[in-house]
Amino acid sequence: MNDSVILLIDDDETLLELLADHLQVAGYTPLLAHSGREGLQRAAAEQPDLIVLDVMMPGMDGWEVCQKLREDTAMPIPIIMLTAKGQELDKLRGFRLGVDDYVTKPFSFAELTARIGAVLARVQRDAPAGRPFTSGDLTIDFDQHRAAVNGQPVELTPTEYRLLALLARHPHRTIPAEQLLADVWGPEYAGEVKHVKHYIWSLRQKIETDPGDPQHILTERGFGYRFE
Repeated sequence: MNDSVILLIDDDETLLELLADHLQVAGYTPLLAHSGREGLQRAAAEQPDLIVLDVMMPGMDGWEVCQKLREDTAMPIPIIMLTAKGQELDKLRGFRLGVDDYVTKPFSFAELTARIGAVLARVQRDAPAGRPFTSGDLTIDFDQHRAAVNGQPVELTPTEYRLLALLARHPHRTIPAEQLLADVWGPEYAGEVKHVKHYIWSLRQKIETDPGDPQHILTERGFGYRFE
């Protein structure tokens, strides 16, 4: 059993109650919010370990909630997005806003619970200690789980940081996308290599001077990625 606090933000009251019951049986402590604004208030007051956020809500939708969470939270809270949409552009939008995972409705409670466990596991896993790592204009502080470009802090989600740190700890070595997926996301994500592609894209937007001509994270087409 674990005592992680999970904030559920969805305007579907029946779904919230059923999901809360399932998470409670799994050992989590669920908190419920029935709107985007209530979710932001509860997130600020309770500081949950993870947020499950529905996209389609009246008033303030999930996109706006996610953006405000990422703007207002000093230490990013992991976010799993729930949506009835499965289009690639929606996923890209979510990853760009700093979503840690993306589950399309309809879904099984067992699947979502497994995703919650996988996200929490990779967030809570300690990174090895060591001196700050510097490569050109990029600095990574493994102790503090932070990165900076030209001395300016870069806001990374927990998953973005883990991916960057894994690549940086193996400079000049091409790591297969499947291995990155297993090491950063976990075995539950086998076959979902598009996750890696999306996060590499997001990282480049944040750490590269010219994301279209990256100098830090390079692609070996058909194989994987390497840090230079």
